[in-house]
Amino acid sequence: MTISRRAVLRTAAGAAGLGVVGGAAACSRPVVADQSAARSSRGPLTVWTSSNEQERAWGEAVAELWNAERPEEQVTLQEVPAGASTEEAVTAAIVAGTTPDLLFAISPAATTDWVRAGGLVDLSAFDGADAFIEGRVGAEVARGYAHEDGRYYQLPWKANPVMIMYNRELFAQAGLDPDDPGMASYDSFLDGAQAIVDSGAARSAIWPAPTAEFFQSWFDYYPVMLASTGGTLLVEDDRATFATDEGIAAGEFWEEIYARGLAPTETSTDNAMAAGTTAMQMAGPWAIASYDGTIDYGIMPVPTADGLSPEEITTFADAKNASMFTSSRHQLSAWEFLQFATAPEQDRILLDLTGQMPMRQDLLALHPEFFRENPAYRAFAEQSARVADVPNVPGSIEIWQRFRDGYVASAVLGKRPVREEFPAVADAIDTLLGA
Repeated sequence: MTISRRAVLRTAAGAAGLGVVGGAAACSRPVVADQSAARSSRGPLTVWTSSNEQERAWGEAVAELWNAERPEEQVTLQEVPAGASTEEAVTAAIVAGTTPDLLFAISPAATTDWVRAGGLVDLSAFDGADAFIEGRVGAEVARGYAHEDGRYYQLPWKANPVMIMYNRELFAQAGLDPDDPGMASYDSFLDGAQAIVDSGAARSAIWPAPTAEFFQSWFDYYPVMLASTGGTLLVEDDRATFATDEGIAAGEFWEEIYARGLAPTETSTDNAMAAGTTAMQMAGPWAIASYDGTIDYGIMPVPTADGLSPEEITTFADAKNASMFTSSRHQLSAWEFLQFATAPEQDRILLDLTGQMPMRQDLLALHPEFFRENPAYRAFAEQSARVADVPNVPGSIEIWQRFRDGYVASAVLGKRPVREEFPAVADAIDTLLGA
């Protein structure tokens, strides 16, 4: 199910004069042979953003500010070319030599393979880059995005910590307290979900996408696993981790939800929670705009096996980061634009236009007025300090696809018990990793 993101401010949406074009053909440039010379070169830049209208508006606003100050280093904004996914489109562009200077939509799941393919610039080669990146997000968080060689090829940009949003009116109809639903543990969550369906308040209790795209596990299974394991990644030390007792229990939690009919096994054709056909969704802060003025919603952390308190819970970051491509001829300008675009002032523009959380260790302190004016976002800002992402391993997308196929077959469709399927899938992933 696709949910529209935060409404665009009209002034930014109308920004003009940025040279925006739609495709990638206009910037066909293979890897620059002399990377050292490119690293000290200034000049015009091409920047890709997501096709999402709110992120596009952010890019337009930031480019307009930069272009007013840098007449010799003008930014031309483009959308990521259409494809089955951003990862697929960027991979194709790397192969074809049609990448831009910068992309503000990097999935950490793909960066290891892109670096190995020679597609991304080593940001650590720029003076002060490591200090800038680690100062922005904190050294511990930043190291989670470092490449296997310990260097940074992506700048952590924004996160959408996954939490559970729920319809307060439907909870009340089901006899649940909307202010304190008491659904922090697996068992209490299942009891509450059962009460919603049994009461007839909604057709389903929760409705994650049951489909097999590799990234869908980031919005059902993975946040629950992270929460119950204190942030254990799907793969650590070149081995799968989800066939442990905790990982299997997280899978069995979802297996029980589907077995009881508390979540549908078909895809929603609309915004199911806004339509009242489900009472809960797992979502990031971008979803708030879908429900503001439509339903009375609440926000709670994902459940854990034993019902941890909110301040103990780690969830999925759903980060999108920024990287520079080796096709860039003006890498010094590109590095300076990266710093400009992730400064506190531009982070405030991101908050205003998208409602997504800039990855900063001091987010609430830097922008207290935003969270005073938009209190619904505070829960996500607080949660953003406790997030984990996908593991930085080669073949990450293939690994996630292999996991998703097994998860759908077992937890969603019940073709084989999770307790049997997960160890088999873990063995297959270990083989992919060469373990």
